[in-house]
Amino acid sequence: MTFTGYQQHMIARPKFYELLLRLVPAHKIHFGKRVLNITEEDDKVIVHTADNGTHVGDIVVGADGAYSAVRQRMYDQLKMNGELPKTDYEELPFSCTSLVGQTRVLDSEQFPIVKEQLSKFRTFLGNNKPYSWVTANTAQGSICWMVIQHLDRKTSKAAMEQRFRNNDNSEWGDIPAQAMCNETRNFPILLETGKKHTLGDLYDQTPKEYISKVMLEEKVFSTWHSGRVVLLGDGAVTAIHDAIAFANLLYALPSRSASDITKIFQEYQEERYPAVMESFKKSQLLSKNMEKGLVGAFFLFATTPCKDVKVSSTHRILAIRSA
Repeated sequence: MTFTGYQQHMIARPKFYELLLRLVPAHKIHFGKRVLNITEEDDKVIVHTADNGTHVGDIVVGADGAYSAVRQRMYDQLKMNGELPKTDYEELPFSCTSLVGQTRVLDSEQFPIVKEQLSKFRTFLGNNKPYSWVTANTAQGSICWMVIQHLDRKTSKAAMEQRFRNNDNSEWGDIPAQAMCNETRNFPILLETGKKHTLGDLYDQTPKEYISKVMLEEKVFSTWHSGRVVLLGDGAVTAIHDAIAFANLLYALPSRSASDITKIFQEYQEERYPAVMESFKKSQLLSKNMEKGLVGAFFLFATTPCKDVKVSSTHRILAIRSA
């Protein structure tokens, strides 16, 4: 799927961070800041942080993830004023948890796939197990991987945390991530013809700090802005596209007045909302594709022209440019 006309590229997250750190002046990046409150006064907005700091500006852009503190503060105020749609205040639902990671640079003799010029994106559908998993080689000589566990029913972060609160345990963090690695390390993967590999081969080549267990939330909020506060979508590519569209509108901002700011916020949402909804719907289709059971198998075979490779998994391959 593309909204720009450019070919698709695989970019490793650490490389993307390095790019941002090169382009953004160091004095503009502050770590360890936790947003407590956001207030507006006349022609300015003030962010109050947990370290007793205050930061003043013309606008606040919340690009702080699925559980955005900026969005939460904005929604609290809108709800208090009776201006927030009920659906926007409901918990973020998810029906999958995911283990993600990226190996270190691999030996090309042991893993010849890393010499490929194109990134081969392979998806595996587990037989009689509630899992699907993905591998993709990168231009840096590493392999990105993801394991998805399909839950029996939709849940939310709050519900999961409540479930584990009484026994002082957590579904997220290093220990649950390692447990999921142990559960799935014998799952087979096809990297190249004639060689047998398992996910464990990739886990053993992956630094622990490059492994995370995350939720795959499924929701599009309808309220993107209020006053001098605006949100950028979560989900990497969507957020990047949001940032580009918003930056172009911001560049043409006539003045810093509240009315002009509200106008470009509205234009930004009108431009991006249809694309975000399309992305959301295609994400749901992909989730069906990778789902366990007959539904997932139907979608996989309906959209994939390749054969079963007899490794206890159905697989699909998509070659895309690796950057």
